Amino acid sequence: MRTPGIPRRTLLGLGAGAFAAASLGACAGRTPAGEPPSMTMETGSFASRFSPQEPTGWTTMVPGPTGGGTSGPLPVALFLHGAHADHSMVFEDLHAADVLAQHVARGGTPFAIAAVDGGDSWWHPRASGTDTQSMVVEEFLPLLASQGLDTGRLALFGLSMGGFGALLLASQHRLPELRAVAAMSPALWSQYDAGRSDTFDSAADFAANDVFALRPELESLPKRIDCGTADNLLFIVKDYVKDLPGEHKGGFQDGGHDSGYWRSILPDVFSFLGTHLA
Repeated sequence: MRTPGIPRRTLLGLGAGAFAAASLGACAGRTPAGEPPSMTMETGSFASRFSPQEPTGWTTMVPGPTGGGTSGPLPVALFLHGAHADHSMVFEDLHAADVLAQHVARGGTPFAIAAVDGGDSWWHPRASGTDTQSMVVEEFLPLLASQGLDTGRLALFGLSMGGFGALLLASQHRLPELRAVAAMSPALWSQYDAGRSDTFDSAADFAANDVFALRPELESLPKRIDCGTADNLLFIVKDYVKDLPGEHKGGFQDGGHDSGYWRSILPDVFSFLGTHLA
């Protein structure tokens, strides 16, 4: 039987926009209202039957209770990373713990952030046998539930390759408890490119995972899509959004396809996610 690896837990106190390690294996204490809460990070790995090549790493970040008090399991915002990255991207590059702490301190809905390794799979089943989408649904979400998180209140967000993956997973209705999806600079294709075998294995693979064709499936789901005006993906993202049914948030702000841009919009992304996870 394949079982999750033993997780490592760290309690982090946030102040002046930076982490300060406080202790190991401790529970987050209550903080005064209006002050950023302590953040508990857990990280581990498991052997996935959908990704047999190597252990699958993961991290969760959970805010402690504030002076206003919170009770019960927290909802989850699941992050899908970009190409050539891993689960640590959202915490190390985007400073998500700082942003989440400030979100909660301002009175936003507390939620946990969970991230998992997807390799360069483009978050859909591949001819190699890797199926990171099924790994998320059938292995990672049950792991989160076993940790006491409320996977019945779930949101998706991702960037670049992970933005594509978030829109795809939301469009294919494999997460019946999904309440919202946010895509930052999603890497999209409106037609099959035989020269991009890293993205799709064949024309049939593209057709099965064509987010343009799947746009009607997102009509009733709250959604947010952002892209920088200096990003090479700008025009295709605009094309995708143009015929996207239903209301959607987000927009096109100054910035490129880089961490600086993603950090600049993350507070608004968390506010959007928190609203729908309440």
